[in-house]
Amino acid sequence: MARSNKKVVPEAAKALDSMKMEIANQMGVNFSAGDNGNLTSRQAGSVGGEMTKRLIQQAEQNMSK
Repeated sequence: MARSNKKVVPEAAKALDSMKMEIANQMGVNFSAGDNGNLTSRQAGSVGGEMTKRLIQQAEQNMSK
């Protein structure tokens, strides 16, 4: 099965990119717009994992309101 990074809500792309950069900076990962081929899988995965964690927290908070 092919994987797709297609956004369900395309308008959210800027917010997600901003979140990615903010998290990378907090974690000390040298993340830049465009090619990040110099990152290890561990670094990229830790940023993605933290993004997922925060997005789930936000969704849970919105659901509890």
